[in-house]
This record gives sequence, structure tokens and C-alpha cells, in this order.
Amino acid sequence: MRAVLYALALMSAPVLAAPPPLRFSVTDGWSMPLIQIEHGQPTQGILYDLMTSLAHQVGSPARFHVLPRTRVQSAMERGEIDVRCYVAQSWLPNLSDDYLWSVALLTQRDMLVSKATPPPSLALQNLETQRLGTVLGYSYPSLRAQFESGRLIRDDARNQEQVLQKLAAGRYAYAISSQWGLDWFNQTQMPDRQLHAVMVVQEQAVGCVVRNDPALPVQRILGTLLRMKMSGEIDRIIQLYTGHGEPMDATPSGGAAP
Repeated sequence: MRAVLYALALMSAPVLAAPPPLRFSVTDGWSMPLIQIEHGQPTQGILYDLMTSLAHQVGSPARFHVLPRTRVQSAMERGEIDVRCYVAQSWLPNLSDDYLWSVALLTQRDMLVSKATPPPSLALQNLETQRLGTVLGYSYPSLRAQFESGRLIRDDARNQEQVLQKLAAGRYAYAISSQWGLDWFNQTQMPDRQLHAVMVVQEQAVGCVVRNDPALPVQRILGTLLRMKMSGEIDRIIQLYTGHGEPMDATPSGGAAP
């Protein structure tokens, strides 16, 4: 009889629902050390660790939606994505008040990269008309004038790693790569086959944007990101994959674009 009463008590007790997942967008053009995508899902990398830690500290499981870059914003507008990370405000100048920005979390530093050792006085405006290795769907504001005039012609690859592989194979003389992507790629190459950083072509702070929905713990998410940045947690994640924190100075340097 006691067993029956105990079972009835359990059945009538309130059931604590599991917290809903925190849904992150993952751009399929990302590659290591930002993120590794295997069988359609991320498994490691700076952004994977950042987003997983954020979800854990907020108290929600992380769910990842891997999408082409051009489909991420529409997915957010349809309410399918809660948090989009590794994005700059200059990339989304017309973002509505339905979204809130985090503090700046990382620095995106894009480099002009070559296979051969570049001349010491090389400048972007002195490059002859040629194809330039780029990532499909990526925007390069500092090179917009050269692309529009036809002096530089985009040769898109699906992700950063493929851009550098094509450069190493001699498909073009120069490519654009993040400094982290270049450093990661060079770790896999013999010293005499490593690619060369020529100059910084643009540098911008990137963070996360959160859908401003009453169903989401928006302020907890933003506050957690702030604490992760201020505590040094994000720098430690970066160091785990790169050996240092924020991007180091490039040599030689052509200066960062505004």
C-alpha cells in the first residue's frame, strides 16, 4: 500500500522541465582554429568553446545550426537562432532593435598572404590586376574599391582553409586570410612551404548579437559574455588554440584599414 501511495505522490509532484536549448548559428565557411565542423556539427575550436561555455554558464544546453553565411540573418529573423557570434557591427549596419550587441569579444585581423616571399615595399594599390583568394560570402570593406574597379578579382572558396590550400597550390599569388587561420595552416606545413603574411588589410572588433526575445534570458547572456571577457576566459580559450591571446602584430605590416 505504501508503495502505491509513493508512486501516486511521484506522479502528482510537479515535473521540472529541462531548460530550452540556446541556439547558436555556425557559419559553414568557418574553419580552425575558429571551429571544426564534422558530420554537420562543430566539435572544437575557439568559437565552439566560447559558445559551449556561454550556454553552460547561462544554464542551457547548446544547440548549433550550421548554415551558409548568407542564410544566418534570415534564420535569426525567423526565430530559429538565438545567438550569433563572431560578427562586427559594420557587417550589420541596419540591424534592428530586435537584437542586442554584446561587448567586443575578439579581434578579426585579415591579412594579405602570399606563397612567395613578398617584396618589402609592396602596397595594395600597386598590385597588378589579378585574382585574389577570398572566402565565399565574406565581405572585405577595405578592398571594396579594388573589387568594384576590377583591379582585383575575387576567387572564392568555401572556407578559409580551402583558400589557403589553393594559394599553396599556386592557384593565385595572393589571398586574404585571418591571422589565426594563417597561423593554424602554417602549423601543418614544413618551414620552407609556409605561407607569408604580407600586411594587415583590415582589423575589426567582433562580438555576439542576441535576439531580444522575452522568452530568452537576454541580460543573463550579455552579462555572462561580459564576465567571460573581463575574467580572461576568452583569452585563455584563444591561447589554447593559438599559443597566444589576441592576434599578434604582423611582420611586415601595412597598417590596419579603418
